[in-house]
Amino acid sequence: MIPVFNPSVGEEELKNVEDAIRTNWISSKGNYINEFEEKFAKYCGVKYGVATTNGTTALHLALASIGIAPGDEVIVPNFTIISTALAVHYLGAKPVFVDVEEETGNIDVKKIEEKITSKTKAIMPVHIYGHPCDIDEIMEIAKKYNLYVVEDAAEAHGAEYKGKKAGAFGDIGCFSFYSNKLITTGEGGMIITNDEKIYKKAQSLKDLAFGKENRFVHEDIGFNYRMTNIQAAIGVGQMKKIDLVLEKKIENAKIYNSLLKDIPGIRIPFTKNYVKNSYWMYTIRIDPSFGVSKNEMRKKLLEEGIDTRDFFFPLNEQPIFKKLGISSNEEFPISKKLSNEGIYLPFGMDLKKEEIKYVCYTIEKIMQKRL
Repeated sequence: MIPVFNPSVGEEELKNVEDAIRTNWISSKGNYINEFEEKFAKYCGVKYGVATTNGTTALHLALASIGIAPGDEVIVPNFTIISTALAVHYLGAKPVFVDVEEETGNIDVKKIEEKITSKTKAIMPVHIYGHPCDIDEIMEIAKKYNLYVVEDAAEAHGAEYKGKKAGAFGDIGCFSFYSNKLITTGEGGMIITNDEKIYKKAQSLKDLAFGKENRFVHEDIGFNYRMTNIQAAIGVGQMKKIDLVLEKKIENAKIYNSLLKDIPGIRIPFTKNYVKNSYWMYTIRIDPSFGVSKNEMRKKLLEEGIDTRDFFFPLNEQPIFKKLGISSNEEFPISKKLSNEGIYLPFGMDLKKEEIKYVCYTIEKIMQKRL
């Protein structure tokens, strides 16, 4: 079986973990925490990093650190993992959905302003599947309406927009280090920012908002979102290979593109000429003209030993959001289209060129059988 993804963790990470264990720094204190925060922030080109337990808590912490509260509204793309909207809901605020571009799956900037109200406090764009949003235009809208921008860059480590790292444009950028991300700590997340006030607030809130003079006197509702030193030890090791991993993912995407681009009915990833796509996953869309549905394609690939995954499900159609009254009767045609047509192909760190060729050959064989 060729898996959709598998992480790459080696001797450097093992050495760091052994060091953390042998020195008894296994919880949320230790040198690796600070080192990982500093190195990742520097990699992204910002001043501060705050490590968290996962990508979802990074989003929640980011919104809490800028004061998002009950009654507020936060604009989010309708096509993304549910974590983005849940982070808003956790604070009693309302996620307001915006449809996406068909080419990239990113939030459609042209549709943002019509969703802004007096209750809107922030825009949370998602750099979907590693392709950066048109962030300059988003920042202009935010400035016009005096809104915060919280970038969900959970899938975009190393991606660039006009030469600058994704996550470094807004007031805060949020990342995930789940096992299928460009670099991993098993579980884990990070927020990055250039704003010292936000940084200090986030560091406090993630650590139960302990008091400065009397540790057990609390003036804020804090969270226990502390990354462990063991996880950070893995992250420090991963940082040494981040550029090589990114380079390999881009190279493998090029191989996929070259082999799939001429198969009728298969739509390969689109990349705008002013961005660097980090290709979190290698995604394709199966157009109705292909003659085999997405679900049929996944079944046939599985029979040939090739694992795949579905695209995200539109947020406005999530049963829980309908139950809570967050969804409206508004149509989001592009989100639905992408969800209906898209799958991830195998894209693990140790994926071989021969395996990519086998995947592409199998897709072509499925087309020929259909014909």
